[in-house]
Amino acid sequence: MKAYSEFVGFIVAGMSSEQILAFRPSEKTRERVRYLLSMEKSGTISEDEIAEPDDYEQFEHLMRMAKARANQNVARG
Repeated sequence: MKAYSEFVGFIVAGMSSEQILAFRPSEKTRERVRYLLSMEKSGTISEDEIAEPDDYEQFEHLMRMAKARANQNVARG
């Protein structure tokens, strides 16, 4: 079992599978990530901002795992 599996289980246990499957980051968050990726690509990202894209990527991975588990729960009925 991977270390984040327990966290994914916590997410799934605290919300309905339907809520997890419906979750989408806000437009403000998506705009921020696009901005940061653009700054990163151009080499102009600040030291304070440099960790944000990586943090978002980790969060996105956890949400994908939670959605996969929620989808299994929905499929089981």
